[in-house]
Amino acid sequence: MGISIGSLKPTNTIIYNGDPYIILDCEHAKLARGSAFCRVKLKNLKTSQIRNATLRDSDNIKAAFIEKRKLQYLYNSGDHYHFLDLETYEDLVLHKSHITDKIIWFKDNLELSGIFYEHTLLDLELPFSLDLKVVKTDPGFRGNTVKTGTKQAKLETGLKVNVPLFISSNEIIKVDTRTGQYLGRA
Repeated sequence: MGISIGSLKPTNTIIYNGDPYIILDCEHAKLARGSAFCRVKLKNLKTSQIRNATLRDSDNIKAAFIEKRKLQYLYNSGDHYHFLDLETYEDLVLHKSHITDKIIWFKDNLELSGIFYEHTLLDLELPFSLDLKVVKTDPGFRGNTVKTGTKQAKLETGLKVNVPLFISSNEIIKVDTRTGQYLGRA
Protein backbone atom coordinates (compact mmCIF):
# COMPACT_ATOMS: atom_id res chain seq x y z
CA MET A 1 0.00 0.00 0.00
CA GLY A 2 1.33 3.44 -0.93
CA ILE A 3 1.52 6.57 1.15
CA SER A 4 -0.37 9.77 0.42
CA ILE A 5 1.51 12.70 -1.09
CA GLY A 6 -0.07 14.91 1.57
CA SER A 7 2.06 13.22 4.21
CA LEU A 8 5.36 13.76 2.39
CA LYS A 9 7.89 16.07 4.03
CA PRO A 10 11.67 16.63 3.98
CA THR A 11 13.79 13.84 5.54
CA ASN A 12 11.18 11.17 4.65
CA THR A 13 12.53 8.18 2.77
CA ILE A 14 10.53 6.68 -0.09
CA ILE A 15 10.83 4.06 -2.82
CA TYR A 16 10.60 5.80 -6.21
CA ASN A 17 11.18 3.88 -9.46
CA GLY A 18 12.52 0.95 -7.44
CA ASP A 19 15.27 2.89 -5.62
CA PRO A 20 15.37 4.37 -2.11
CA TYR A 21 15.32 8.17 -2.01
CA ILE A 22 15.39 10.76 0.74
CA ILE A 23 13.25 13.86 0.29
CA LEU A 24 15.38 17.02 0.48
CA ASP A 25 12.67 19.56 -0.35
CA CYS A 26 8.93 19.27 -0.79
CA GLU A 27 6.30 21.68 -2.17
CA HIS A 28 2.61 20.69 -2.11
CA ALA A 29 0.26 22.20 -4.72
CA LYS A 30 -3.41 21.99 -5.66
CA LEU A 31 -4.68 23.58 -8.84
CA ALA A 32 -8.34 24.52 -9.38
CA ARG A 33 -9.64 21.56 -11.36
CA GLY A 34 -6.74 19.14 -11.27
CA SER A 35 -5.66 16.73 -8.61
CA ALA A 36 -3.13 17.65 -5.94
CA PHE A 37 0.55 17.02 -6.57
CA CYS A 38 3.85 17.48 -4.83
CA ARG A 39 7.09 18.81 -6.33
CA VAL A 40 10.01 17.17 -4.58
CA LYS A 41 13.77 17.27 -4.66
CA LEU A 42 15.05 13.73 -4.13
CA LYS A 43 18.47 12.27 -3.35
CA ASN A 44 19.07 8.68 -4.41
CA LEU A 45 20.53 6.84 -1.42
CA LYS A 46 22.37 4.34 -3.63
CA THR A 47 23.97 6.69 -6.17
CA SER A 48 23.83 10.08 -4.32
CA GLN A 49 22.32 11.70 -7.42
CA ILE A 50 19.81 14.50 -6.89
CA ARG A 51 16.73 14.81 -9.07
CA ASN A 52 13.50 16.78 -9.17
CA ALA A 53 10.17 15.00 -9.56
CA THR A 54 6.46 15.70 -9.48
CA LEU A 55 4.58 13.12 -7.45
CA ARG A 56 0.84 12.40 -7.54
CA ASP A 57 -1.28 10.02 -5.48
CA SER A 58 -1.58 7.78 -8.51
CA ASP A 59 2.22 7.15 -8.44
CA ASN A 60 1.78 4.62 -5.61
CA ILE A 61 4.68 5.86 -3.48
CA LYS A 62 5.93 3.51 -0.78
CA ALA A 63 7.87 4.29 2.38
CA ALA A 64 11.47 3.04 2.48
CA PHE A 65 12.38 1.66 5.85
CA ILE A 66 15.92 2.70 6.67
CA GLU A 67 17.94 1.84 9.73
CA LYS A 68 20.40 4.13 11.49
CA ARG A 69 23.37 2.69 13.38
CA LYS A 70 26.23 4.30 15.25
CA LEU A 71 29.53 4.19 13.36
CA GLN A 72 33.06 5.34 14.05
CA TYR A 73 35.36 6.70 11.35
CA LEU A 74 38.60 4.71 11.22
CA TYR A 75 40.73 5.62 8.19
CA ASN A 76 40.76 6.01 4.42
CA SER A 77 42.73 4.08 1.83
CA GLY A 78 42.68 5.89 -1.47
CA ASP A 79 39.06 6.50 -2.45
CA HIS A 80 37.64 4.10 0.17
CA TYR A 81 36.65 5.22 3.67
CA HIS A 82 36.46 2.66 6.49
CA PHE A 83 34.01 2.77 9.39
CA LEU A 84 33.47 0.55 12.43
CA ASP A 85 29.91 -0.51 13.29
CA LEU A 86 29.77 0.08 17.07
CA GLU A 87 27.14 -2.66 17.56
CA THR A 88 28.57 -5.54 15.50
CA TYR A 89 32.23 -4.37 15.26
CA GLU A 90 32.09 -4.95 11.52
CA ASP A 91 34.39 -2.99 9.17
CA LEU A 92 32.24 -1.10 6.64
CA VAL A 93 33.55 0.66 3.53
CA LEU A 94 32.10 3.55 1.51
CA HIS A 95 33.48 4.96 -1.72
CA LYS A 96 34.46 8.63 -1.83
CA SER A 97 31.78 9.41 -4.46
CA HIS A 98 28.98 8.65 -1.95
CA ILE A 99 30.23 10.99 0.76
CA THR A 100 32.12 13.83 -0.97
CA ASP A 101 30.28 16.54 1.00
CA LYS A 102 31.07 14.92 4.36
CA ILE A 103 34.77 14.09 3.97
CA ILE A 104 35.97 17.51 5.17
CA TRP A 105 34.48 16.74 8.62
CA PHE A 106 36.26 13.41 9.20
CA LYS A 107 38.76 13.21 12.02
CA ASP A 108 40.12 10.20 13.89
CA ASN A 109 37.52 8.33 15.97
CA LEU A 110 34.62 10.54 14.84
CA GLU A 111 31.27 9.00 15.84
CA LEU A 112 28.43 9.41 13.35
CA SER A 113 25.30 7.64 12.14
CA GLY A 114 25.20 5.25 9.20
CA ILE A 115 22.08 5.01 7.04
CA PHE A 116 21.34 1.40 6.10
CA TYR A 117 18.79 0.08 3.59
CA GLU A 118 18.33 -3.69 3.36
CA HIS A 119 21.42 -4.21 5.56
CA THR A 120 23.65 -2.19 3.22
CA LEU A 121 25.43 1.02 4.27
CA LEU A 122 24.35 3.74 1.84
CA ASP A 123 25.08 7.11 3.44
CA LEU A 124 26.26 8.88 6.57
CA GLU A 125 24.67 11.41 8.88
CA LEU A 126 26.99 13.76 10.73
CA PRO A 127 26.26 15.16 14.21
CA PHE A 128 24.86 18.70 14.14
CA SER A 129 28.05 20.15 15.62
CA LEU A 130 31.66 19.04 16.09
CA ASP A 131 34.45 20.14 18.40
CA LEU A 132 37.51 20.84 16.25
CA LYS A 133 40.98 22.19 17.04
CA VAL A 134 42.19 25.42 15.42
CA VAL A 135 45.48 24.60 13.69
CA LYS A 136 46.32 28.00 12.23
CA THR A 137 44.91 31.50 12.52
CA ASP A 138 46.24 35.04 12.46
CA PRO A 139 46.56 36.76 15.81
CA GLY A 140 43.73 39.15 16.65
CA PHE A 141 44.72 42.67 17.63
CA ARG A 142 42.81 44.68 20.21
CA GLY A 143 40.56 47.25 18.60
CA ASN A 144 40.78 45.65 15.14
CA THR A 145 37.06 45.36 14.43
CA VAL A 146 36.89 46.99 11.00
CA LYS A 147 36.07 43.69 9.26
CA THR A 148 33.06 42.79 11.48
CA GLY A 149 35.34 41.23 14.07
CA THR A 150 36.14 37.93 12.35
CA LYS A 151 39.18 36.24 10.87
CA GLN A 152 39.76 32.99 9.04
CA ALA A 153 40.98 29.90 10.90
CA LYS A 154 42.14 26.55 9.55
CA LEU A 155 40.89 23.56 11.53
CA GLU A 156 42.43 20.13 12.11
CA THR A 157 40.35 18.58 9.30
CA GLY A 158 41.51 21.19 6.75
CA LEU A 159 38.25 23.15 6.86
CA LYS A 160 38.47 26.94 6.96
CA VAL A 161 35.90 28.90 8.96
CA ASN A 162 35.46 32.50 10.09
CA VAL A 163 35.98 32.92 13.82
CA PRO A 164 35.95 35.92 16.20
CA LEU A 165 39.20 37.84 16.69
CA PHE A 166 39.78 36.45 20.21
CA ILE A 167 40.19 32.84 19.00
CA SER A 168 43.83 31.73 18.79
CA SER A 169 45.69 28.68 17.52
CA ASN A 170 45.37 25.38 19.45
CA GLU A 171 41.94 26.30 20.83
CA ILE A 172 39.02 23.91 20.41
CA ILE A 173 35.88 25.40 18.91
CA LYS A 174 32.38 24.12 18.13
CA VAL A 175 31.38 24.22 14.43
CA ASP A 176 27.94 23.61 12.87
CA THR A 177 28.26 20.75 10.34
CA ARG A 178 25.19 21.85 8.36
CA THR A 179 26.35 25.43 7.68
CA GLY A 180 30.09 25.31 8.46
CA GLN A 181 29.82 28.27 10.83
CA TYR A 182 31.50 28.92 14.16
CA LEU A 183 29.18 28.27 17.14
CA GLY A 184 31.43 28.99 20.13
CA ARG A 185 34.27 27.66 22.21
CA ALA A 186 34.10 24.04 23.25
